[in-house]
Amino acid sequence: MPASPSTARAINDRLALRLLQQEGPLTAGQLKQLTGLSRPSVADLVERLSAAGLIDVVGESGEQRRGPNAKLYGIVADQAHLAALDVRTEGVSVVVSDLLGGVLAEASVPIGGDTGTGPAVEQAVALVERAAKEAGVPELHTVGIGAPGLIDPATGELRDSGGLPAWHRRLVLALQERLPETRVHVENETNLAALAEQRDGVARDRDTFVLLWLGHGTGAAVVLEGTLRRGASGGTGEIGFLPVPGTAGLPSAVDCEGGFHSLAGSAAIVALAERHGLTVEARGYEPPAASVVREAVASAAAGAATAAGAATTAVTGAATGVVAGAATDFLDALADRLAMGVAAVVAILDPGCLVLAGEVGQAGGADLAARVERRVRRMSPLPTEVRVSALGGGAVLRGALLTARERAQDELFAPLQGRGAPPGHAAPPRGRDQLPPARR
Repeated sequence: MPASPSTARAINDRLALRLLQQEGPLTAGQLKQLTGLSRPSVADLVERLSAAGLIDVVGESGEQRRGPNAKLYGIVADQAHLAALDVRTEGVSVVVSDLLGGVLAEASVPIGGDTGTGPAVEQAVALVERAAKEAGVPELHTVGIGAPGLIDPATGELRDSGGLPAWHRRLVLALQERLPETRVHVENETNLAALAEQRDGVARDRDTFVLLWLGHGTGAAVVLEGTLRRGASGGTGEIGFLPVPGTAGLPSAVDCEGGFHSLAGSAAIVALAERHGLTVEARGYEPPAASVVREAVASAAAGAATAAGAATTAVTGAATGVVAGAATDFLDALADRLAMGVAAVVAILDPGCLVLAGEVGQAGGADLAARVERRVRRMSPLPTEVRVSALGGGAVLRGALLTARERAQDELFAPLQGRGAPPGHAAPPRGRDQLPPARR
């Protein structure tokens, strides 16, 4: 059955808006070329979108041609304002942006483990309000939150978890109460990091990949054929519970101790480093494991340089070699551990690409990625490239902002298709998050 005229117009409007979002300001002629619509249809949609306040003239094309330059149309960026939060066990970071993702303000606040639930929530909510005020934003349309833990696919809320601070769950409710006109959405931090890497990071050329998050804990995000997969209960990627050899027991339904987490969590990596004689020092709010991995990579590189003839004296070379040897042994042992989890994922999903992310993955860099890739190649007949996150510590915030922007635009860009969730309602995440086609 052919679409009705009103439905066709709505489809064309959304197509044009998506193009303006992805490509930036365009002329009517460029919209005609990219959409395949006739000139009169493009003129009609430009008039409709302008009248609705969604687009406006933002300049001229500057093309060298006869007659006046063509008008450039762009999305009205200040039609709505957004906030993205990265909620960690030790603090919160926030970014406030316009509808196109232009950053207007950034802020963060540490929250110690001994802070009570009420004061912790107040600090986090006040941070959002302060950042919005600094950006000159009177009202936030949508807030996207990235947090560790499971998200209930039916309600979109953080599920209760004994391993996470109580203020995490309370924060979502507090934001809804303090900002009643704002749409609040929460998503697992690892999933958001994967969305960001696929849109703007190291996985831009991949439709299928797995992101392995290594920080205080472990997690994974699965993107298959351009779609983020959550699973029936929202638990896809809970790799910390994966049973693996080399642990003292088996994980349970309420505790991942004994699973992959026991080999690749921050505490386990620190213990491994100490067994290899490496000194571990805590630095700020970074997981101690990230610091020791970064130093080990640097020591191993220095040892390789020494072996290549960079040492100035035999004594210096010997001392450097001892440290480098311990660092290399530690990195090899860590890669052995990570490869067990990665090989299991590869055997089931055959993703072709795995992204190391989180503080530890970023600290290990290309060195750790190469060690893991070599081991997986020996363990599996399925070719798998191991890459390092290109967005680093900003991946979760970037993913939260992308998600908030997409949800706000879905609502604002659909004037003929009704509105989305009512203000203050934490809408559940979509069962399928469709990402843009991979650019090859």
